[in-house]
Amino acid sequence: MVGKEVERLLLKVQKPGRYVGGELNSVIKDKRKVDLRFAFCFPDTYEVGMSHLGMKILYSLFNSVEYIWCERVFAPWVDMEEEMIKHGIPLYALESGDPISDFDFIGFTLQYELSYTNMLNMLKLGGVPVKSADRTELKNIVVAGGPCACNPEPVADFIDLFFIGEGEEVDLEVMELFRKCRAEGKSKAEFLRLSANIEGVYVPSLYDVEYNEDGTIKSFVPKDGAPAVIRKRLMKKMDESFYPDNFVVPLVEIVHDRAVQEIFRGCIRGCRFCQAGFIYRPVREKSPDTINSQCRALCQNTGYDEVSLSSLSSSDYSRIVPLLEKLTSWTGEEKVSISLPSLRVDGFTDEIMNKIKTVRKSGLTFAPEAGSQRMRDVINKNVRQDELMNTCATAFAGGWTTVKLYFMIGLPTETMDDVADIANLGQAVVDTYYRTPNRAKGKSVRVTVSASSFVPKPFTPFQWEPQDTIPVLHEKQQHIKDSITSKKIQFNYHDADTSYLEAVFARGDRRLCKAMELACERGFHFDGWNDCFSLEKWLEIFDECGIDPAFYANRRRSFDEILPWDHIDYGVTKSFLKKECERAYNSQTTPHCRLKCSGCGAAKYGEGVCFEKRENLV
Repeated sequence: MVGKEVERLLLKVQKPGRYVGGELNSVIKDKRKVDLRFAFCFPDTYEVGMSHLGMKILYSLFNSVEYIWCERVFAPWVDMEEEMIKHGIPLYALESGDPISDFDFIGFTLQYELSYTNMLNMLKLGGVPVKSADRTELKNIVVAGGPCACNPEPVADFIDLFFIGEGEEVDLEVMELFRKCRAEGKSKAEFLRLSANIEGVYVPSLYDVEYNEDGTIKSFVPKDGAPAVIRKRLMKKMDESFYPDNFVVPLVEIVHDRAVQEIFRGCIRGCRFCQAGFIYRPVREKSPDTINSQCRALCQNTGYDEVSLSSLSSSDYSRIVPLLEKLTSWTGEEKVSISLPSLRVDGFTDEIMNKIKTVRKSGLTFAPEAGSQRMRDVINKNVRQDELMNTCATAFAGGWTTVKLYFMIGLPTETMDDVADIANLGQAVVDTYYRTPNRAKGKSVRVTVSASSFVPKPFTPFQWEPQDTIPVLHEKQQHIKDSITSKKIQFNYHDADTSYLEAVFARGDRRLCKAMELACERGFHFDGWNDCFSLEKWLEIFDECGIDPAFYANRRRSFDEILPWDHIDYGVTKSFLKKECERAYNSQTTPHCRLKCSGCGAAKYGEGVCFEKRENLV
């Protein structure tokens, strides 16, 4: 538990509840009775990390194993970090109060490229050598997983091993191997060599990279028996996969302060900019009975009065109405509200609306992603304007008055007319509200239009595309502002500077490790937060390291270039992604997985929608 020295600091910081532990449902074990200690580190604040579903699942899973004690570690905010450095207090885990240097494994979930500096900073604050090569003993094994692990290269020098794909099985296999290696007196190098033979494990130190004169990759060579291709791990039967029956209940309000229930993994849609839609394929659903019983257990064990049905596209759950019927049989009586945070425009029906109007109405959120139909075809969004208007009219008739619309600017082939259509679509929603005869009387409509900047990501059809330069993105943001004429529309946009750095890291290679190390030495952290981010300082570091960031962010790749992540297999073939990129340039859409198999490669897993569809056709 938190020591006396830390207690004295808590009065000096903004939110002491972030740093004390002791929450309801947190797991305390006797460290003398466990064989292995795992520090689960989330490289952001307590409020962000405690909202993350993956951490909740793995924390409970690891602690269900008698010999493992998994504890939580979050990045201290600037005020607490300052006090810890001043008083010589190392970064510690919330459950025991022990420094992370006492742990066998130090694991990071990488959800966002701009959290890389927080990861390195947390190691530094914990007194753990930042570079993998400087950690020579069989302890403090630094591991990482999450979506950003699909291109591990920009942080390859710091991580001992990456988990590729879904972690529930592979993480435990690696920990069991560690136990065995330690009992047999094996070295860290031997442990890593053996780990590399477990499917879903990538050990960067076992691969050499050579570069061409133009800076592109010439070859990627495995050594010491490491596999040439690392295949992702996948949970096949979702009803049988581990899911916690309680969550740690936070002491301070967190970003998503509610019970969260995962209903399926993957996505049938194939939006061409969306990394998650490809790396989590194929779609695997839980049954309505399993979801219902897990929701009920969570609400009973945590006291939450809201349950969020989590997935990449909730209305694509094939049995959504029967599921909502099961849930509303008890949620209404127990005053528990249900939220569907990822609704598609074409999936919001009267039936769904009536089921989720249980206790309170929040605003509805939809993501058309592009203003014009041509652009929606380019990105394979498969949503028409009339569908969006019909959906909004349904919602307005049901009593909703607030709609949020998410868009992206800087997409391949985009013109200024396409950009102006973002504002036009927002206006069409406002007009639809006033044309809806049975809308809520005496209330005005509020439409929020949010525009983020396109970041080309690995394992998407747009992985070869350049990102717009910062001046062009600024020009497009201004064009939307100038095109909005109604006070009913609020416009938000994402800072183009952070999107630029995100693009550099998303498609970077190992040569960026030098810049990451220098950034760590200079105390960079919280790059995803405006309070701390400085593109100017990053450009200075790139300059010192002889790195041209535009090489990673703004350069179009050729289809035959070796990409930094080509040795990793997420189940979707490069040839399929190339074909989808070509279809984008012809404004051709591709039907979703339940309509027609497009041969992406994910059928090889022998599970999910690929095989449901096949059985139905027989």
